[in-house]
Amino acid sequence: MQRTTPGYYVTTTTVGETVRAFVPAPLPPTPAIDWTTALRERYDQALLALGRLDSVSMLLPETSLFLYSYVRKEAVLSSQIEGTQSSLSDLLLFELAHLPGVPLHDVQEVSNYVAALDHGLQRLAEGFPLSLRLLREMHEVLLAKGRGSDRAPGEFRRSQNWIGGTRPGNAAFVPPPPGEVLTCMGQLELFLHDQPERTPALVKAALAHVQFETIHPFLDGNGRLGRLLITLLLCVEGVLAKPMLYLSLYFKTHRAQYYALLDQVRQTGDWECWLTFFADAVIVTAGQAVETAQRLLRQAADDRERIGHLGRTAGSVLQVHRVLQERPIASAAWIAAQTGLAPATVNMCLRQLESAHLVTEVTGMKRNRLYGYQSYLRIMNDETETPSRHA
Repeated sequence: MQRTTPGYYVTTTTVGETVRAFVPAPLPPTPAIDWTTALRERYDQALLALGRLDSVSMLLPETSLFLYSYVRKEAVLSSQIEGTQSSLSDLLLFELAHLPGVPLHDVQEVSNYVAALDHGLQRLAEGFPLSLRLLREMHEVLLAKGRGSDRAPGEFRRSQNWIGGTRPGNAAFVPPPPGEVLTCMGQLELFLHDQPERTPALVKAALAHVQFETIHPFLDGNGRLGRLLITLLLCVEGVLAKPMLYLSLYFKTHRAQYYALLDQVRQTGDWECWLTFFADAVIVTAGQAVETAQRLLRQAADDRERIGHLGRTAGSVLQVHRVLQERPIASAAWIAAQTGLAPATVNMCLRQLESAHLVTEVTGMKRNRLYGYQSYLRIMNDETETPSRHA
């Protein structure tokens, strides 16, 4: 559908150039979304996929065992879209204060993403609303250390930015001038709170993501925070009990189409094509998440069965195995602290797991050794490894 009011352009001068910056119209779109039978069916399928995903999260014996690694997998994928080279294993090693084999700024950026998501979810759990204040808080955490820490963390931009190109004059897209940012974000906040009208949660997430990307309210970190906004919204709206849906891999895989559809919305107001793409992303990603959870459950069950044949030490080994599901790269000292087992017992258990080819020592060092639950890592590492690296 051609819309006459997807937004408007204003002329602004930045870096010595006069350019046309785009200011989006407030949400929801006018005229209203054209809910064809095909589009409505696609959203029904997406909601069913989310329902299955939410059910799986409820069936997991301990959701935290899955979420610890799954959230970190998403952090890796989302940051890879921005050009980092970290893998899941790199991030886990970094969190254990063992430097990975990639630039420190890369893995710091991924770690910040996890911290920003944790901060947002914690604030929501405390009853704090999904608001501009919360987004600024999360942005401050996202850019707290490493690359981008000098790019006004937690503050809406006070200068013009642009997307693509080497300068504003040859940019692919110029977002609103800085003087329009607070107004645009205030309108987005009203939409998030169902003003002027109620919008179904999944549709709200789809529309809000584009609006946030179009406003590009920060000097850096907009892409990562815009993707986090989707998950936060679905949790706030009660569509998901746990933060189990992340679309970064789908957006990364279909990068050209993703950016083309964002431009199409801005140029013609074609929200329907974007909504179709978004629904497909949810259907595919929710299905992948369910499959990953099921693979991890099967793997853990198979490994518990093997451990059960170890005889009298099986009980202690099972305790070690359990905590390795939560943190699949860990030190003996951390495992001892989590299980309450004596260090000597933990080391004995790790030797048995190594002999059973379930665990591998990953540092090659005599001291400060770390152990990786390799089969678990292989499942979680799917699609996160860069071509030049392997787990």
